[in-house]
Amino acid sequence: MYLSLRDRPGAGPAADPSTDPSTETDAPTGTSAPGADGSATSGRPVGRTVLVLGFVSLLTDISSESVSAILPLYLAVVVGLSPAAYGVVEGLYQGVSALVRIGAGWVSDRTGRPKWVALSGYAASAVSRVLLPLVSGLGAISAVITADRVGKGIRTAPRDAMIAADAEPEHLGRAFGLHRSLDAVGAFLGPVLAFVVLWLIPGGYRSVMVLSLAFAVLGVALLALFVPANAGAVARPAPEPAPRADRVRWREVPTPELLRVTAVAGVLGLLTVGDGFVYLVLLDSGGFAAHWFPVLYVATSASYLLLALPLGRLADRFGRARVLVLGHLALAAAYVCATLLADRSVVAGTLATVLLLGLFYAATDGVLSAVAGQAVSERVRASGIALAQTAVALARLVAAVGFGVLWLVVGPTAALLGVAAALVVVVPPALRVLRPGRAG
Repeated sequence: MYLSLRDRPGAGPAADPSTDPSTETDAPTGTSAPGADGSATSGRPVGRTVLVLGFVSLLTDISSESVSAILPLYLAVVVGLSPAAYGVVEGLYQGVSALVRIGAGWVSDRTGRPKWVALSGYAASAVSRVLLPLVSGLGAISAVITADRVGKGIRTAPRDAMIAADAEPEHLGRAFGLHRSLDAVGAFLGPVLAFVVLWLIPGGYRSVMVLSLAFAVLGVALLALFVPANAGAVARPAPEPAPRADRVRWREVPTPELLRVTAVAGVLGLLTVGDGFVYLVLLDSGGFAAHWFPVLYVATSASYLLLALPLGRLADRFGRARVLVLGHLALAAAYVCATLLADRSVVAGTLATVLLLGLFYAATDGVLSAVAGQAVSERVRASGIALAQTAVALARLVAAVGFGVLWLVVGPTAALLGVAAALVVVVPPALRVLRPGRAG
């Protein structure tokens, strides 16, 4: 893939002085100078802001994933939580960000400054890293995790809106794929960091947490210093004659296309079991020692890293909605491998599981934002993305709590196989709802 900095509007000998990059302008980052017919022109599918935001996510994911890689093991083995209690914590981790996603997206659209909304979210997560090594007990840990996830909820939609604004419409899947690839590098390195620390310092969970703080601070600094202040801002026409005529209104957000995407994503989210549960099932098979637990996150992130960009490009060609829905078949296959195949061969079952989990995330994570972002106008893009992501986050919160209870009632194998079967049943009608011409 050819990557370079976006052509600067107005560059060239015949450039209009009003578009000269040396002068101040309210035009959003990634927009292009209009051609003779008034249409936008650009030769760059991915702009600089996408790259910078990718590295911000890389550093932030090193921070967050190093902690999340030890959290299931720490809570289940060290703290001694039951599967149902761990399901509550996993639910908070997956879904509490839904409390602020829509509000953050709305504020981003209303103010026209998504960078600053996203920055506040990254900063909130960094502050939670300061507190995490200092607290003990389930209640205090849950409160800190909640703060971290609230920060994630604040930053996600404005960040994705900046990515969508910095990419050409026909290359949205590629732009999100590139960002998610860099994000996956961080998700790969974070568990590696946790594994190395636990290898060198048995029981060194707080050491992992301290190191995660350093990477969180670096991510905040990179966003603050290198992403333009007007990144993702939508240029609005001059207020004539009514100065308030261009105000963003909520009723612009829930378009029929977006509601279909949100409904399908929410239903599929109810059948998405957190990775921590899947890895605990693999650990329960007895095929590896506990200190290897973070390596499962490493392997999943490596699979995601390899597949995110190709799946983004496939989504652009094959259909983003199709890829989004069909990616859940990979998730169902991962659940089968974690149970049936792992019982026969731990190595084969584990490798197949992490590969399929990476395929699932590559097919759905960035693609959901691309589909939702194209289902609304650019004026309310962040709010539209936030609405879809909120539905998924809330659904996964319910799924985590429900699966923890299901584990206690029927056991992990039957629980995972039941969810896999439900996914297979739901995918065909989901494809019909998001058929070409209706979404994506």
